[in-house]
Amino acid sequence: MKKTVFNVLKFVYFFSAMFVTMTCYAHAYIDPSATTYVIQAVGAVIIALGAVITVFRHKIAAFFKKDKGAQEKREIHFDEEVEDNTDK
Repeated sequence: MKKTVFNVLKFVYFFSAMFVTMTCYAHAYIDPSATTYVIQAVGAVIIALGAVITVFRHKIAAFFKKDKGAQEKREIHFDEEVEDNTDK
């Protein structure tokens, strides 16, 4: 417990010292429209990756389902009993 607290305090001290000593001020202005453009670009990439992952997931699932379905059809075909209704 003491070691964990000591490590946390050491990290906080190091982070604060680096933050204070390495800070440089940039007298610049970020236009809100530029920020909005970046947010839209990131959102578009996330949505596109989600669509690609979904398409490939469905293709892979369909590939394995097709083989499983063919086996099930064969099993059902051989396991079914055929009734003869010509006696009537």
